[in-house]
Amino acid sequence: MLLLLLASAPPISAQRGPSAPPTYTRDIAPLLARHCTECHRAGEVGPFPLDTFLAASRHAKLIAEVTAARYMPPYKATAASLPFHNERRLSNREIALFAAWARNGAPSGAPHGAPSRTSPLAPPPPEAPFDLTFTLPTPYSLPAEGRDLYRCFVVPTAAAQPRYINAFRFLPGNPAVVHHALFFFDLSGAARKLDAEHPGPGYPCFGSPGFLPTSSLGGWSPGNRTLRMPPNTAVRLPAGADLVMQIHYRLTGKPEADQSRLAVRFAPSAPAKRLLDIPLTSNQIDIPPGKAAYRVQDSFEVPVDVTLWQIIPHAHFLAQRVRAWATLPNQPRRTLLAIDDWDFNWQDIYQLRTPLLLPAGTLLEMEILYNNTAANPRNPHSPPRRVTWGFSTSDEMAGMHFNITVDDEAADLSDLTSSLWGKMIRTLGIGIPKR
Repeated sequence: MLLLLLASAPPISAQRGPSAPPTYTRDIAPLLARHCTECHRAGEVGPFPLDTFLAASRHAKLIAEVTAARYMPPYKATAASLPFHNERRLSNREIALFAAWARNGAPSGAPHGAPSRTSPLAPPPPEAPFDLTFTLPTPYSLPAEGRDLYRCFVVPTAAAQPRYINAFRFLPGNPAVVHHALFFFDLSGAARKLDAEHPGPGYPCFGSPGFLPTSSLGGWSPGNRTLRMPPNTAVRLPAGADLVMQIHYRLTGKPEADQSRLAVRFAPSAPAKRLLDIPLTSNQIDIPPGKAAYRVQDSFEVPVDVTLWQIIPHAHFLAQRVRAWATLPNQPRRTLLAIDDWDFNWQDIYQLRTPLLLPAGTLLEMEILYNNTAANPRNPHSPPRRVTWGFSTSDEMAGMHFNITVDDEAADLSDLTSSLWGKMIRTLGIGIPKR
């Protein structure tokens, strides 16, 4: 109805008051600042800036098209999901404003004497300083053309004693090529060995970093700023550990270089609780060519009272529909995360705005549907071929990670750990030897 009303509105010159078509100054600039210019400004990952009236008006029609299709902003969780921090989902009203603005010729609405048409919107506010910044030892050179690259870089932390990270921010050295990044700690020396075996900085990696991490800090994707750990939790940086940054690069058609950084803040002391992971996953993936709805499922019954803080899904290019549910005792099943158009290139960490208490006996479930047909535009194989579980881009994976804290660690942590070990053994198919 709103679109019909806006479409029938007379030209802006004949309008006054709140019924006038939207203008850049009053309506569009705040939306762009809230949802778009974090990436669409000079030096960031967006292919063109949108932080001035002149730049935005040139792309008004394109903005209307990609927002109407919900292709942009790149936020995949649907409205059926729980509310999350840093949601980039546009409302129907906001999408209608972009459409009406473009249809009416992208008017400025700026009063006489307003800032120049090329004056940029205000950048995001500065943050509190970080305690320490880890930088890639040397710049990494990328070729002009070829397939996307996944590279792991080893950065010694030189930590003389354990520290506890309660916030971090990834700072891509070259936003034009850095697509996303994951962060691990290694005490085994395995990452250093892999680095030494390959020429140049770092070593190639996809999916797994090539070793069993001591711990994981999380990840970054465009549009994310500082990631803060849930209250009273932190990630342990072990003494003597190496930081391993796994970075996904996309090529631009010309030679590029990157020297990214990871800035961290430390908690003043050891956290009151540990942030733990309940992984739902499956390696039983064998998708025949032509299969349009191949289903992978997993579940886990929580044996103790826990609090859910964030959800991290993972799959590759054939996945299309992703679901996570929780069924609390004596309650109907509740949707936690719903994604109807999975895109490997836009994987987020979904932090709940309000942490969810999950009492003992809660059933956590995940389901991922894969489309291995030519109708899937992200299918890496033409024609489609059989795809099985594996770490390569041509393989598939299925994961749903629930990051939780145990409400009473002293009484219940060992029970949760034992249950998770049992689940992992069953998932990996490890049997007990016969006597």
